[in-house]
Amino acid sequence: MIFPEYRARRLRQNENFRALIRETSIAPAHLVYPLFVMPGKGVREEVSSMPGVFRISVDQLAKEAKECMGLGLNAVILFGLPDKKDSKGSGAHAKDGIIQRAIKELKNTAPALTVCTDVCLCEYTSHGHCGILLDEVVDNDSTLEVLARIALSHAQAGADMVAPSDMMDGRVAEIRGILDENNFHMLPIMSYAVKYASAFYGPFRDAAECAPQHGDRKAYQMDPANVREALREATLDVEEGADILMVKPAMAYLDVISRLRDEFDLPIAAYHVSGEYAMIKAAAANGWIDGEKVMHESLLSIRRAGADIIITYFAKEMAKLLNK
Repeated sequence: MIFPEYRARRLRQNENFRALIRETSIAPAHLVYPLFVMPGKGVREEVSSMPGVFRISVDQLAKEAKECMGLGLNAVILFGLPDKKDSKGSGAHAKDGIIQRAIKELKNTAPALTVCTDVCLCEYTSHGHCGILLDEVVDNDSTLEVLARIALSHAQAGADMVAPSDMMDGRVAEIRGILDENNFHMLPIMSYAVKYASAFYGPFRDAAECAPQHGDRKAYQMDPANVREALREATLDVEEGADILMVKPAMAYLDVISRLRDEFDLPIAAYHVSGEYAMIKAAAANGWIDGEKVMHESLLSIRRAGADIIITYFAKEMAKLLNK
């Protein structure tokens, strides 16, 4: 048999060759670690549906930050469980709210850590929806003012970046406006530009106690069938002043990440969400897969699709693997 001159296996025959031509890489600096912060002291509660993920109290944050930075993880994103919930989600922008306290604690104890905050109402509303209800329907425009107040309160507490995840039309412009008016011109917005109404969020809603009490979020989060709509959503956020565009979820939407990478020159983030994490953990616990290798391959696929940043519950595990 006569082979062509090029043999692909020539450059696969040992790790030195493979490393020389490797096209995609992951480093701890590419990863953002989500933290769930709750009231109390000395609290560290494991989330039953997310093994290895914990709800922690504010006083535990310094220890968490030290571990992250020791692994080379430079950024976290905060989600809060408030003391009380109400129909307006007023705890989200309270001066002494759970996230505002968490931000201050982290900036006081780990000033070099980049602290990003989720800007939404679902964790704070008694009904579990991401906005203000009017006749049992989320009212887009009245929600915008509240979201802007939340973002401003986070900035005033010391956040390094805000990330609106609500999927209201016009919220990036509203947030950019209030930040600029209050001299936070340099505070970036990482917009959940393309957030699908996904079935992969179940464990997160368990962790953050934010499942909707009635109905669903399909009227404001995107239809999983649509990709052209994703480009429209991202375009709007670019025009409104977003600094980073996010796709959520990640693995089931690699094509969407790739399309955004091709269409836009802003940094692209992807959220490797709770359901994607939990499936790998469950299969590994049953011995069906090699959890460490599947974790690595999954995160690599997100980078290969075009994501510059990956928000993932695997951040610490992946950093430990990379640091070996």
